Amino acid sequence: MSELSGTLQYFKGLEGVAVTESSISYVDGVRGKLLYRGFDVEDLVEHSTFEEVAYLLWYGHLPSEGELCELREKLMKFRKLPEEYLKILKTFPLDVHPMDFLRASVSLLGLFSTPDECGENTRMDCAIRLTAQLPMLVTIFHRRRMGKELNLDVSEKLGHAANFLYMLRGKPPESMEETIMDKALILHAEQEMNASTFAAVVTASTLSDMYSAVTSAIGTLKGPIHGGANEKVVEMLEEIGDPEEAEGYVERCLAEGRRIMGFGHRIYKTYDPRARILKKWAETLVNIRGGRAKRHFEIAMKLEKAVTERLGNKGIYPNVDFYSGIVYECLGIPKDLFTTIFAVARVVGWTAHVIEYNETNRIFRPRAIYKGPMNLNYKIEKSKR
Repeated sequence: MSELSGTLQYFKGLEGVAVTESSISYVDGVRGKLLYRGFDVEDLVEHSTFEEVAYLLWYGHLPSEGELCELREKLMKFRKLPEEYLKILKTFPLDVHPMDFLRASVSLLGLFSTPDECGENTRMDCAIRLTAQLPMLVTIFHRRRMGKELNLDVSEKLGHAANFLYMLRGKPPESMEETIMDKALILHAEQEMNASTFAAVVTASTLSDMYSAVTSAIGTLKGPIHGGANEKVVEMLEEIGDPEEAEGYVERCLAEGRRIMGFGHRIYKTYDPRARILKKWAETLVNIRGGRAKRHFEIAMKLEKAVTERLGNKGIYPNVDFYSGIVYECLGIPKDLFTTIFAVARVVGWTAHVIEYNETNRIFRPRAIYKGPMNLNYKIEKSKR
């Protein structure tokens, strides 16, 4: 055993390991609670707006009317993309996953920032700028691949969520659609030190720029067992096809050791509070809209019952991804855009953590426990080949 093997403890996936101190959010996995700066996310969803929650996460307190107005004005101003940037963006391929397009587009956007734009004194503006521009990038990708004119003329009368739907679909959303999208963005805005947030903070700990940190986060979020799970849930519901097949599907997955998408969480050992809210909205929407989404909701309900009956005693319950896809389906959003919506919201949490961590920065440098051979001789080993 090497000296390193004897002195270090190994926690696979860093499970149970704290990597920083933060005042941004708190997850109570036992009681199923999520707090943003001390506020229960369910309270914020009920009474707040995405812009107000973004301000809270960035600045640490709820904004005054004047402060909120200033933030909205900055979001409006920062939505405008440089013309040269748009020209290059129009050359990007469209037969790719939207998250690949988003990752490359954010990285390219960094080339159009001024050298001091994301310096110590302007990091907050950089966070606001990225939050304003991510929805624009998703819109550009989707409308280009649909062969439609780019709808980049944002409305001063619409909020952040409503503008996103307006640009994406080419018409202002209904009041209920605007409300649900706004609240969905709140639910996805922050979740402590998850994989993509950690990726952003690791990049930022080298004192790299905000664009690099967010690019790292987007690449991490794409994965099917992180942000990409909401897309995979809908694919699973399509595969099951019928509510009566749900129980058999669960049995097959358990027998074969396959993952059931949308269930379980590294921290929550009870019902994810975000899933509880999204389930309520999904039920409301499918009863109004009907169609394929209603069938998917019926399958999801049967699936939830089958999984929780078998695995609830192990702390396996629906997570945020399980019902979010059905909500987005009802809003007319293609399933391959679901994870980009996650990014549109989570960029607030990513940037909040980057700003906070850099205040007392220390570069991340973990160790690996070496398990390989020792003291090999080059000539002897070479002679064996």
